Amino acid sequence: MSTTQSERLRELLEPLVTSQGLDLEEIAVDSVGRKRVLSVIVDSDTGADLDQIADVSRALSAKLDESDAMGEGEYTLEVGTPGAERALTEHRHYVRATGRLVKFQLHEGGEIVARILDVDDDGLDAEVPGVKGRKATARRLAFADIDKARVQVEFNRKDSDVNKDMKEEEEA
Repeated sequence: MSTTQSERLRELLEPLVTSQGLDLEEIAVDSVGRKRVLSVIVDSDTGADLDQIADVSRALSAKLDESDAMGEGEYTLEVGTPGAERALTEHRHYVRATGRLVKFQLHEGGEIVARILDVDDDGLDAEVPGVKGRKATARRLAFADIDKARVQVEFNRKDSDVNKDMKEEEEA
């Protein structure tokens, strides 16, 4: 079986990304008109700040310049993070999403939106928010029962640590 360009790029770039304390989440090569765009998505347990993104971008650019992994022709290198509504596909993604609201599509055909409370090797404990004044309910989800999972953006989370921290700073 031949190795695809994405696999070759992953083998070339992943050690550099790892050496910067980040995980290589995704590599994609897309054609945009006559130009090609190499998108590299990185992340870590604590997230990636702009300085880390810039450092890894410079390191990847230098490595790509000294190799022929992208072949002849111009391309643009874009390095970024997964974004707010990321799909959860790896165990580490679920761990990083602890405390976040997630939409789960289940193999049995159902769909639930719940907050991840805890993650272990077999699955996760979640809290399904109550509707119309009802109390939230606990739910255990095995990874084997999850077809897809995607983090949901929350603009007005009342009990978030960020909101609590901001209130405490305002009061101080």
